[in-house]
Amino acid sequence: MTFRALNQKYIEPGSQYLMIFGIIALCQPWNLFLHRYGMTMTLVGLIAFMVTTKIPRDDQPDEGSHS
Repeated sequence: MTFRALNQKYIEPGSQYLMIFGIIALCQPWNLFLHRYGMTMTLVGLIAFMVTTKIPRDDQPDEGSHS
């Protein structure tokens, strides 16, 4: 598995989930640790998402085109 495939399959969705989890952690009132680091999780996820979306995807041939 190449780094581009690894990025496309795991790292990019992981950064999206980290952003979502950070927002949820900010909004919940029960756990002070999650509330304290919710903004940090959101920012780390945002930066990771911005970096991983700049990595080009693997070139895969279109299934519909028969050239």
